[in-house]
Amino acid sequence: MTAKLLIRDETESDIPVIGSVTAAAFTPVEISNQTEPYIIEALRSAGALTLSLVAEVGGEIVGHIAFSPVRLSDGAPGWFGLGPVSVLPTHQRKGIGGALIREGLSRIRERGARGCCLVGHPQYYRRFGFENATGLGIPGVPDEVFFVLPFDGHVPRGVVAFHEAFGATAPESG
Repeated sequence: MTAKLLIRDETESDIPVIGSVTAAAFTPVEISNQTEPYIIEALRSAGALTLSLVAEVGGEIVGHIAFSPVRLSDGAPGWFGLGPVSVLPTHQRKGIGGALIREGLSRIRERGARGCCLVGHPQYYRRFGFENATGLGIPGVPDEVFFVLPFDGHVPRGVVAFHEAFGATAPESG
């Protein structure tokens, strides 16, 4: 990467670009149902977008990451969900996604988070310390794609519920 990478909080003027970057990033992903931009929009509208960071290269937004609170059935507080995380296809495999993840995890930890979880590719998220959890998960989600990263070493038990915004779909046209 020749241009300097800047990771910063989103601003209101970034919102349309974040949607475009997210849509472009997930278009080639076979397991995506292409709802990721709508999930981010729904999280923002519900006031549940706890942390929203953009990655800029040369003044252009090329990546985005979202963190939102999750509910755990055992009542454990302070847990967050990571995702979606997006990088424009032309900027992938350059460390931008990893930089967004590391910065986002650092920031939610500084805010007192006790842990983070996500659904994602098994080969990717382990490098950031995420592990599969025994006794904690999401119904219908295979254990091998559900990951947790406890900041205090304690993994709660039970069921994780991401914000209802994760059920968002494209607005109907017409």
